[in-house]
Amino acid sequence: MRIAPLTLILALGLAACAPQPQQQLTPASTTPNIYQARVDAGPNGQAIDIPAVRPAYLNERNSRQRVAYNGPEAPGTIVVDPYARLLYHVMENGEAMRFGIAVGRAGTGFKGNATIRRKAAWPSWTPTANMVRTEPELYGHLRNGLPGGASNPLGSRALYLYQGGRDTMYRIHGTMDPSSIGKATSAGCIRLFNQDIMDLFDETPMGTNVKVRSQAESIALEGRQIATPDGYLIPEAEAQAAAVVQEAAVRN
Repeated sequence: MRIAPLTLILALGLAACAPQPQQQLTPASTTPNIYQARVDAGPNGQAIDIPAVRPAYLNERNSRQRVAYNGPEAPGTIVVDPYARLLYHVMENGEAMRFGIAVGRAGTGFKGNATIRRKAAWPSWTPTANMVRTEPELYGHLRNGLPGGASNPLGSRALYLYQGGRDTMYRIHGTMDPSSIGKATSAGCIRLFNQDIMDLFDETPMGTNVKVRSQAESIALEGRQIATPDGYLIPEAEAQAAAVVQEAAVRN
């Protein structure tokens, strides 16, 4: 069975891989050009168009913004919170650049400390042997890998996490499905808007330390999160307040 290109891209995207709220310092609305369309050089030097991110996907949680940061990590560290669906690039003076991310459907694929030992622009992707074995109709013809480019589920850039000199198989990468950001849809890796991963890639040297929070660490620093019907996360208190307003509206 031959799979339509768009269906294949979306399917591969699924498989590629006391609480104190963070204080917002720089609203995303002050940086409107971050998510505009770009043109980038692909693996063979060909131009690849990166579409602008639709405004509908750029809610307060998903948009890149500079925030106060009260975690213990040193400046330069990348902190991934798969439960709050946020990534922080820690800066000086108690601040961080915060990004919205997409995570695995189970909420986590790896936790603990790692180091970035490989970086790739327009990375290639190869399905695991298990993917090929369990879903040969989808992955069989890709067993030898998919080259980097506009149809690759890893998007425009990838950062590879290593632990003890070994590849964890955990990646921080782009996506060809921007509607997934803020949701739990992938098989475990961390996805960002292509525009976000391209800038983070440029600012991240080899050897950068990465911290992936556990659920307990996430709750301690972010508070509990509630998933909305469309899959996005919002703070529990915000969800409760919205429920009260909705209930009052129904009564009236």
